[in-house]
Amino acid sequence: MGLNKQQIGIVIPYYNAKKHIETVVRKALEYSDTIVIVDDKSPEALPESLQQLKDAVTILHEKENLGVGGATKKGFLHLQSLPDIKVIIKLDADDQMDTAYIPQLVAPIGNGDSDFVKGNRFRDFRALKNMPWPRRFGNLFLSFLSKVATGYWNCFDFNNGFFAISTNSLKLIDSNKIANNYFFETSLIAELYYQKASIKEIAMPAIYGEETSNMKVFQMPFLFSINLFKKFISRIWRSYFVYDFNIGTLYIVFGHVLFFGGIIYGGINWYHYASKDILTPVGTIMISALLIILGFQLLLQAIQFDILNTPKEK
Repeated sequence: MGLNKQQIGIVIPYYNAKKHIETVVRKALEYSDTIVIVDDKSPEALPESLQQLKDAVTILHEKENLGVGGATKKGFLHLQSLPDIKVIIKLDADDQMDTAYIPQLVAPIGNGDSDFVKGNRFRDFRALKNMPWPRRFGNLFLSFLSKVATGYWNCFDFNNGFFAISTNSLKLIDSNKIANNYFFETSLIAELYYQKASIKEIAMPAIYGEETSNMKVFQMPFLFSINLFKKFISRIWRSYFVYDFNIGTLYIVFGHVLFFGGIIYGGINWYHYASKDILTPVGTIMISALLIILGFQLLLQAIQFDILNTPKEK
């Protein structure tokens, strides 16, 4: 089933992008009749010319800065209340996203093939070469950690904020679990895992102009690492011990018991014999090594099972 302009809603979180916002909105109007701009208490006011588009554009003014995720969630909430909207697109206000890709984002959801469709800048080699190296390295590193944390081993470029999501999937998500800061996109994908939502990626370039990013790049690895670790622990606990109990659970439990049991057993015996200036018996060493090897193999099996358990495209 194809979607028309009345069924597509677009959220644009706005913060200090006065030079670009009108261009972005006019491009977006080619694909949607319902656009929500969330003014995240921006020091730069929105252009007054946008008032001319009030029939298709709704402007929400926030009294305090919520962050890009918080502002986007406000837009989501508004669009979810409109019965005709079937797909919601998140679009940045700085004109770094090519709106010509909107039909490709929307089509898999309209056809019922996917629940969430996002861009991937790493599938376009030319775009990858043009990406500033701090962003390139940071995205590569964080994308791998995000695979582990979210359970979507088939995804990449998790920080790409150009995506489309079905309103049905969005309604099933607890918005309080989604981050308000730059961890927003990754935390959203992490919550989709519990629905076993299918995710599709399409190759698209990023556009880098003269705009100044509000992101503090060197704080991102620290911020993301902590949040990804929390998401990983939560996912493993909920997926393998709360919502289900399967062979992966056994791999995790016995893998940890044998691996760390072998390390502890070996460490205690090494200290015992070393303190007496006696060589540790070969049999004791072999028992410790065997426990560690078996435990490590079971943990590898747990990882493989988790990869195979990745939600697939419909």
